[in-house]
Amino acid sequence: MTSGSPMKALALPFLLAASPAFAGSFVAPEGCATYLTVQSRGCYVANYYTCEADPAGHKWRADFDQEGPFFLSRIDDETQWIESIELNPVVTQTLDANPDDPASFSTLVETGRDDFIFELSKDTGEHSKVRGYDRLTGKTVTIDGVTLDETEFEYTETDAAGTILRRARGNEYISRDWRMFFSGASEWDDGNGGWLPMDGHPVKFFRPGDKGFESTQPIFDCDAVLSQLSKEGLTHDQL
Repeated sequence: MTSGSPMKALALPFLLAASPAFAGSFVAPEGCATYLTVQSRGCYVANYYTCEADPAGHKWRADFDQEGPFFLSRIDDETQWIESIELNPVVTQTLDANPDDPASFSTLVETGRDDFIFELSKDTGEHSKVRGYDRLTGKTVTIDGVTLDETEFEYTETDAAGTILRRARGNEYISRDWRMFFSGASEWDDGNGGWLPMDGHPVKFFRPGDKGFESTQPIFDCDAVLSQLSKEGLTHDQL
């Protein structure tokens, strides 16, 4: 994990450039290049990019909903959660050094399962531990011409006192070529003894030159998401 990432300094200019008033086309920070845009279910679009200043294999994702950008995240080539930035307000969370059992994309594709235990720290002083696993189910799907492997996952994030902060289970997808995960059908602990279903399946993939590449406007399930939020008062989970 590197320190002093340029993305934290660029967070506010990025917010202004990608706010609803300027929505439509994503512009990666200076020294970075977008390589993929993914429109997903759940009224969500993500732009993926790499930056020259980062170590080889590191990838960024900028998430947008109907209100504009809400989350940035960076992973390494093993898909470890190196850094994430909540944008409203700006809060940065980073991976602590020397994880007990680091997440490993290589282990997952080579053995069919990867268990992980690592710790995270926010610049607000909050600290948490994440334990879980990813497992290949043996199924593959082709979405918009892209072949993905289905995974089963489960993880729990706890604070320093052991209190559960987040817990989730379900299915995701991996791209072996891009070495990254995409959301699927999952369940999130609602904190009241129940589970909240979520569906973030990717629907369309756009590469450089495609119409829709670098879009910041989500197009799938937006009316349904707004209706659900209105009725249940839900917040937008960062998947």
